[in-house]
Amino acid sequence: MMTYYVCRCFFSNNIFLKQYNLHVTYKDEEQFKHDYLQILRKRGCNTEEKIREACREEEYLASEFLALVQACKANKSASLEEIFDRIKVEKAERVYTFPIFTEEFCRLFVEELSHFEDSDCPKGRPNTMNKYGVLLNELGFDEDFLTPLREHYIAAITSLMYPDWGGAFLDSHKAFVVKYKLGQDTDLNYHYDNAEITLNVSLGKTFTGGELYFGDMFRPRETSNQNARFTEISHVPSIALLHRGQHRHGASPITSGERYNLIIWMRSSAVRNACCPMCFEEPDLVPTVGFGDGFTKQTETVDVCTV
Repeated sequence: MMTYYVCRCFFSNNIFLKQYNLHVTYKDEEQFKHDYLQILRKRGCNTEEKIREACREEEYLASEFLALVQACKANKSASLEEIFDRIKVEKAERVYTFPIFTEEFCRLFVEELSHFEDSDCPKGRPNTMNKYGVLLNELGFDEDFLTPLREHYIAAITSLMYPDWGGAFLDSHKAFVVKYKLGQDTDLNYHYDNAEITLNVSLGKTFTGGELYFGDMFRPRETSNQNARFTEISHVPSIALLHRGQHRHGASPITSGERYNLIIWMRSSAVRNACCPMCFEEPDLVPTVGFGDGFTKQTETVDVCTV
């Protein structure tokens, strides 16, 4: 079957800076300033802070998220009091929620996903549990969107919230969007993720039901869920939910509408190189393409198999 692609220019050309009514091309900061600095200054972009904001083009990120990331980057002490003022601590253990994208970005993102779903392009299943959704690497979203999001923004939060799970050393990911709709996938069974840390963002559309529920951490020799106590969390569009990958969870059935969720399984090779999170053995490595499952042949590891 023929493989289809997107042009790399989608991520760098014809970017619209609404505040300055200007379409730009962004290859790197040096090129951007060379081509547009004088024009931007004439249009009111006249401070170093405004220039940095224009370089990053962060309009799709929620202001609360940007403030949270900045607070995490500025945090030099062991106290997380200021961070917890900007993040919601859920009742489920070490589960956190916070705004991440603007509602407009979520709407546009879902629109583009719907167009892709309606196209004749070949599509892979997002994972073994979901039949309906999109693997975002198939659309070329890794290099210019998801990797910078993980490296420059999310890592600032995970390094403080999950230092014991490689939160400061997340060096790969698998990202996909899952779709729930009556007559298709409506719920998700209790499971754990192939990730050290998972980011789950509700994108919309309009739906009822579909609450997330969290139980306990996965333990390799435990076969029964009978003693698990569940904590339910309602997931609101544009809100990110952050949790440990081994924290077992599921999704209740939606009762109406359509629900799209962006899932980013974030991996730390420093953790998983010592112990595969799926078989809990020393990894038996097989070469693959892309990020694979996040394993490398590095020697420095963090052992979490006994956690």
